Amino acid sequence: MAADRPVTAVSGCVISYQEEDRIEDCVRSLSFCQEVLVVDSGSTDRTCELAVALGARVILNAPFPGHRQQKQLAVECAKNDWVLCLDADERATPELGAHIAELQSEGLRGAAYEMPRRNHYLGSVVRRGLFWPDRKIRMFDRRRARWGGTNPHDRVEVDPGGELVRLAEPIEHLSYRDFAQHRRVIDSFTAIAAVALRAEGRRATWFDLVLRPLAVIFKSLVLKRGFVDGWRGFTIAIMAGYYDLLKYWRLRREWRR
Repeated sequence: MAADRPVTAVSGCVISYQEEDRIEDCVRSLSFCQEVLVVDSGSTDRTCELAVALGARVILNAPFPGHRQQKQLAVECAKNDWVLCLDADERATPELGAHIAELQSEGLRGAAYEMPRRNHYLGSVVRRGLFWPDRKIRMFDRRRARWGGTNPHDRVEVDPGGELVRLAEPIEHLSYRDFAQHRRVIDSFTAIAAVALRAEGRRATWFDLVLRPLAVIFKSLVLKRGFVDGWRGFTIAIMAGYYDLLKYWRLRREWRR
C-alpha cells in the first residue's frame, strides 16, 4: 500500500545573488522538501542571513562560475538524490508543492519531471507568446540527469532512455523587477552567450543578424499569439528579437578581435 512506502526525499536547490527581497518566498515555497540548499555567489545584502533564518543550508561559492556550473554544484552538494531546482526569483506554487508531496508519498518515478512556468512581466502574468507555457525540467534524479547546456542558457539533460513525466502545475517566475533590469539582463546574457558560442567555434552569419531576430519576433507575436498580451506581448517579442541581434553581433565582434 502507498501508506507503507517511505517518502522519497527531495532537496530543494536554489542559486542566489543579491536576492534579499525574494529569497524568503522562494525558500518558503519549498517547505515540502526534506532539505533546502541555497548556493550563493557572494551576496553582500541579507540574502544568506534570511535563507538561514528559514532553515535553509547555505553554501558560498564565489566568484560566480556560470549558471550551469553553479546549479550543478548545488545538485552535487544536496543530501538527496532527487532534487528540485529553482532560481531565487522563482517559487513552487502551492498546487505544485501539494502534487509533488503526493508523488513523494507514492514514490517518485522515472528520471525527471517537467512543469510549466507562470511568468510575470512588468506587473502581470503573461499567458501567450514566448513566456507560456515555458516548460522546464526542474525536478530530477541526479543519478540519471544533470545540468548541461551553454551558459547562460542552462538546461537539465536526462540520460538516454530516462522517463520524463509532465506535470500541469506551474512554477511561479517573477522574471524582471522593471524594464531596466530586463535590459541589463539582456546585456549581461548576450555577452556571456557570445563568448560561449565563440569557444564552440560558432560564427555569426547575416541570417543570424537579420532574419533570426525577425523570425523570433514573428514566432512570439503571431505563431504563439503574443499579441493577446497587449503591449507586454509586443515588448517581450521586440526584446527577444533584440536579444538575438545583440548576441550574434557580439559573436561577430568576438571573431574580429
